[in-house]
Amino acid sequence: MATLEIHDLHVSVEAEGGPTEILRGVDLTVKQGETHAIMGPNGSGKSTLAYSLAGHPKYTVTGGTVTLDGEDVLEMSVDERARAGLFLAMQYPVEVPGVSVSNFLRTSATAIRGEAPKLRTWVKEVKEAMARLEMDPSFAERNVNEGFSGGEKKRHEILQLELLKPRMAILDETDSGLDIDALRVVSEGVNRVRETGESGTLLITHYTRILRYIKPDHVHVFARGRIVASGGPELAEDLEANGYEQYTKGGAAS
Repeated sequence: MATLEIHDLHVSVEAEGGPTEILRGVDLTVKQGETHAIMGPNGSGKSTLAYSLAGHPKYTVTGGTVTLDGEDVLEMSVDERARAGLFLAMQYPVEVPGVSVSNFLRTSATAIRGEAPKLRTWVKEVKEAMARLEMDPSFAERNVNEGFSGGEKKRHEILQLELLKPRMAILDETDSGLDIDALRVVSEGVNRVRETGESGTLLITHYTRILRYIKPDHVHVFARGRIVASGGPELAEDLEANGYEQYTKGGAAS
């Protein structure tokens, strides 16, 4: 069973006045098959956690450990983390001019699986996944995210999730900018992966609306660069009713 363990994680970023600490001792364990929702206000450090786990060079880990099945994630390069089974769906997916979606997906699958998928079965696999996400087949020949709407970019992220089948999926505000129909389609894609029981899911969000579609096993409140409260789905309901103020007194991380 895959297990992501984060212990006393501290992360800083370089600012005008020098390094600024954003994460101030994060402790979290996510097991294969579990879904953990991390909720918190803007500036609490949620996205910093996501990008630090993925290995973004902007963020400097100054303390703590991150392991996946006992292996030191922080010693891995970005591509090694991906091959080890860590997947990040970004809040703002980047455009990759000159690289088609189909080439990008097959190259990614080859890196993860260790060998190129057989073309005929791969094309069928991609078409079926795109159909489930209500994506026009022509998107496969377009450049990655170039000219895509916000909803199309998010569907493409979940397309990658379905095809690559990671051990740990980190979804950074996947609901951001989605209309009702796109939110339903994207959530159904996430749920299909969850239902296999083969992936752990770390779902980062501001709002409870996506949790009506994706039911978390655990909910954590993030404030001032750390987890300040944990509970079950009822905690999300409390946040919806009462907001974050009870947890944010004393300031938040940048």
